[in-house]
Amino acid sequence: MYEEKSFETTIGGKTITLSTGKLAGQAGGAVTVRQGDSVLLAAATMSNKPREGLGFFPLTVDYEERLYAGGRIPGSFFRREGRPTEGAIITARLTDRTIRPLFPKDMRNEVQVILYALSSDGETPLDVLGLLGASAALTIADVPFAGPVGTVRVAKQDGNFVINPSYQVIDESDLDLVIAGTSEAIMMVEAGAKEIEEAEIIKAFEVGQEAIKSLIDLQGQMQAEVGKEKRSYPSFQLSEEIQTKVSEWLEGRVQDLVSTPRKKAEQSEALNALRDETIEAFADEEEWEVADIREAFEKVHKAAVRSLILETKTRTDGRGPKDVREIHAEIDFSPRAHGSGLFTRGETQVLTVATVGTPRERQELDGLSPRNEKRYMHHYNFPPFSVGETKFLRGASRREIGHGALAERALLPVIPSQEEFPYTMRLVSEVLSSNGSSSMASVCGSTLALMDTGVPIREPVAGIAMGLIKEGDQSVILTDILGLEDHLGDMDFKVAGTHKGITALQMDIKIKGITSELMSEALAQGREARLFILEKIKEAIPAPREELKPHVPRMTIVKVDPEKIGAIIGPGGKMIRKIQETTGTRIDIEDDGMVFISAADGESSKAAKEMVEGLVEEAVAGRIYTGKVVRVTDFGAFVEILPGTDGLVHISQLDSDHTEKVEDVARVGEEITVMVTNVGHDGKIRLSRKAVLEGWTLEEAVENDRRPSGRRSSGGGDRRRSGGSSKYKGNKN
Repeated sequence: MYEEKSFETTIGGKTITLSTGKLAGQAGGAVTVRQGDSVLLAAATMSNKPREGLGFFPLTVDYEERLYAGGRIPGSFFRREGRPTEGAIITARLTDRTIRPLFPKDMRNEVQVILYALSSDGETPLDVLGLLGASAALTIADVPFAGPVGTVRVAKQDGNFVINPSYQVIDESDLDLVIAGTSEAIMMVEAGAKEIEEAEIIKAFEVGQEAIKSLIDLQGQMQAEVGKEKRSYPSFQLSEEIQTKVSEWLEGRVQDLVSTPRKKAEQSEALNALRDETIEAFADEEEWEVADIREAFEKVHKAAVRSLILETKTRTDGRGPKDVREIHAEIDFSPRAHGSGLFTRGETQVLTVATVGTPRERQELDGLSPRNEKRYMHHYNFPPFSVGETKFLRGASRREIGHGALAERALLPVIPSQEEFPYTMRLVSEVLSSNGSSSMASVCGSTLALMDTGVPIREPVAGIAMGLIKEGDQSVILTDILGLEDHLGDMDFKVAGTHKGITALQMDIKIKGITSELMSEALAQGREARLFILEKIKEAIPAPREELKPHVPRMTIVKVDPEKIGAIIGPGGKMIRKIQETTGTRIDIEDDGMVFISAADGESSKAAKEMVEGLVEEAVAGRIYTGKVVRVTDFGAFVEILPGTDGLVHISQLDSDHTEKVEDVARVGEEITVMVTNVGHDGKIRLSRKAVLEGWTLEEAVENDRRPSGRRSSGGGDRRRSGGSSKYKGNKN
């Protein structure tokens, strides 16, 4: 029988419980995390043997989002979970980015962390619980790990910071910040914000860092009571002899190479040539592996780049720490796309293409979050040619999904509401060339594309990536980092926003955290660069187009009484299909009575709008209508004055003169003009052709017609057609 041990603490007024010993007993370490009725299992295991031939530590993190946790059956054909959702991938990346720097760099034993959602209360976000569970599982496991780390989410509501808020509070908040770190330093940041100033972000960092201390203490208590002894592992550390001899042979040559400004391809070519020469120079060393010589060379190269920046404040391309590369911005690159923006910064180039569509094209989300759809989507593609490489195309990678989500988060605060702009929006950023921070270039390209489309975004958004080189007490923050500086540096800090404030943040640290002082410096430096880039964007297009391009479909909104949706749909969808086929439009109806009409031109949109309004229009006494005679009786004619609505013209009201037979004046199929003289409480409508001929007012018409109300045809004079569901997506076909 398993013996469970639980450990509790309170964060932001909410109890968090870490338990172990009951589930997954054969994993290296297993912990369940609970907040409210949300429960998540984290299991961490290390392989017994190292993976040979690797030059890096093999870590994998997977988050399995089981829909049974929320009492739901998957909506796929197979009724089981398939590929992970974007939300699940982002949660796995969030965990991976935080814990990866805390493993020994010389270890090659594979470590796998698997997260399972076991229960979801629909109020508590599971991503923070997953990261906390992964840290706790690794802390008590036999896996070498320099943790623990704590993590919390920080929101801001009514001017106050809220720790680990519910989904509802997040939706109402100006800030959604996930922060992870140790007691002393911040290690990972992921945030979306509604144009918050840098000073407020720093306050949120400090509030979050203070909150995570109790979580770190809790994990320390777990480790002391139930933690396993850390396993030893075969070290793949490079021998000092190889490193020393390679360093001596390369004396000064790598330094000369990196201090000469070159383009990326030229720099790579020169570096590869020197690497090959180094390998050839030690070919006679029979006991040396080529991989070891390569590793020694890379260490010399890394040290040379870092030394150049720290000592001379000069970068490999000749720029100073705060310099932004040359920028070029262009719109309307794709003539038939709804909108496009081409953004180039140095050797990084991104083309973003925007497409707008109808509400039916919103993305449906099948995850544990209460958010079940979205009308603004951002997708990011990183083809191999963008870095001069070749490889198979196998669909979007985790990195591509993560970068797309970051750009989406950056622009979401400026996207207009559905009432302002009723379209669904999809942006696709194609990375055509990359040498540093293509994700932030995609933010800039997307701003251009949205404004080129005519989407009335509130403010332009720009993004920049910051880097850090730190050795001891020496540090240099870099603006607009190159790919090389990202690879060899200590921080990748992406920040996006408007001229008012920040809309998105993402920070990854390769060292064991940085202080809030360094974060403040990086944010201030990033703001300078962001404002500079925003000016370049405004030079290309100062504001969104006032009108959509001619080939962009037009969207018209009609608000109707929800109870009258059935009249628009008609029996089996007959009426809505008729409107679409007649006008060549597409119609979507929401439960709240919002009718969206999408048309290729204004005339079609107008015609469809009139037909929709006609179906829900009420007959008004005194109003004159031209309608079709639908039935004739001895006592009068029934005339359809509105789609699906008819009334009775009594024989005495058909003409100014006496009428012997109804057919003498009104035949089925003919059109006649009539006035509504009365709409009864029971819906019966009385009409008069005589009032129109005589030019009477309503009062005069009523005075001259004292006969009782006419009878309904086929169940009543107000023949309203209804049917279908309260939410209907019309099908033109």
